[in-house]
Amino acid sequence: MLGDATVTRFGYGAMQLAGPGVMGPPTDRDGALAVLREAVDAGITHIDTSAAYGPDVTNELIREALHPYPDRVYIATKVGARRDAQGGWPTARRPEDLREQVHQNLRSLGVETLDLVNLRMGDAAGPQPGSLAAALETLADLQQDGLIRYLGVSNVTADQVAEARSIVAIVCVQNMYNLAHRHDDDLIDRLADDDIAYVPYFPLGGFTPLQSETLTRVATRVGAAPLPVALAWLLRRAPNILLIPGTSSAVHLRENIAGAGLSLSDEDVADLDGIAR
Repeated sequence: MLGDATVTRFGYGAMQLAGPGVMGPPTDRDGALAVLREAVDAGITHIDTSAAYGPDVTNELIREALHPYPDRVYIATKVGARRDAQGGWPTARRPEDLREQVHQNLRSLGVETLDLVNLRMGDAAGPQPGSLAAALETLADLQQDGLIRYLGVSNVTADQVAEARSIVAIVCVQNMYNLAHRHDDDLIDRLADDDIAYVPYFPLGGFTPLQSETLTRVATRVGAAPLPVALAWLLRRAPNILLIPGTSSAVHLRENIAGAGLSLSDEDVADLDGIAR
């Protein structure tokens, strides 16, 4: 669930549809459009994007491929960072920055109301301590104006999640989390108790060679590629986890979708759990 919307636990992240470094147009525009259409045709109802991707590239591809959007399709976007000429991600969380980014997403997606806006905190190195109150209050005002249905937070600490929940209702937390990086275990369980979704990104990010070897061994045993196995583990980890793996390849999209249906044995799960130890 995202708010009162029921979405597939297996979603799709659009970031990789932009050009190299998430800048500029894709090399294969027709292929990118085809991947989006195949994702929706396969039953995926949760698509994650941002006007910062490209910038505007992934939003415009989504609009071209899917607009007018089926009622069941739920599009989440992010604000709080821009792109610079060097491909960096400088923060942009002043009230005027956030309002501009919300309107940028509205225009490029071709909608009057955004389904979900995640406030991205921290920086490229990860979550950073500090208050998110001023930024989130700006988004809450835009929500009251009818421009945003639901709010979430991304790249945040547990303390920032608690602060966010004291300000406004949030429906999801989007952080880096995977087999090798399980710093949010306690947070995931607390959010699950309150029916708040947790959306992990970088499902294979930051693995050591030894950790990758363990994942590959389990994947070989179950007859699948490593990424689908990592995705299957995430789905089993907690009922509130929603996945948004990204790809620009229809073949990889099908492999990832297959991962959602993988059945992992207790032995498989025990081996995978050991990766973080």
